[in-house]
Amino acid sequence: MSNAVTTQGLNRLLADTTVLYEKLHAFHWYVSGPQFFVLHEKFEELYNRFAAISDDLAERILTVSGKPVATLREVLDLADIAEYDGATAAQDMVATLVRDLDQLLEKSARVIESAESAGDRGTVNLLDGFRDEWQKTRWMLNAWQSA
Repeated sequence: MSNAVTTQGLNRLLADTTVLYEKLHAFHWYVSGPQFFVLHEKFEELYNRFAAISDDLAERILTVSGKPVATLREVLDLADIAEYDGATAAQDMVATLVRDLDQLLEKSARVIESAESAGDRGTVNLLDGFRDEWQKTRWMLNAWQSA
């Protein structure tokens, strides 16, 4: 049931979610200011969630007879999401996270198209669930920014 285009797209999503996991760890460590307690907890929740998402993506790649990226070099070569840039302002961290979620939503839509063309319902179902979650998270972060 392997589809090289879908597997490549899944690996690119895996790379992005791995970078985002690390970035969220940095945000968790470095956030400060009046919103510290709220964001410190939220960033921890999100990096734990992205650890699970990365694992699900890697397992899906293996399920469709692919090989998930497994080294930091491979991850950084494939990722479009940028690593942590040293931002320390809470507002900047949240804005960056919203942009990163937008990237994941765009990229996952393309992978879903590829998986649908290949008749890969399992990948479509997995990514549909992630997209719903990412859209909700993006909405919540945007609501926080406008408060």
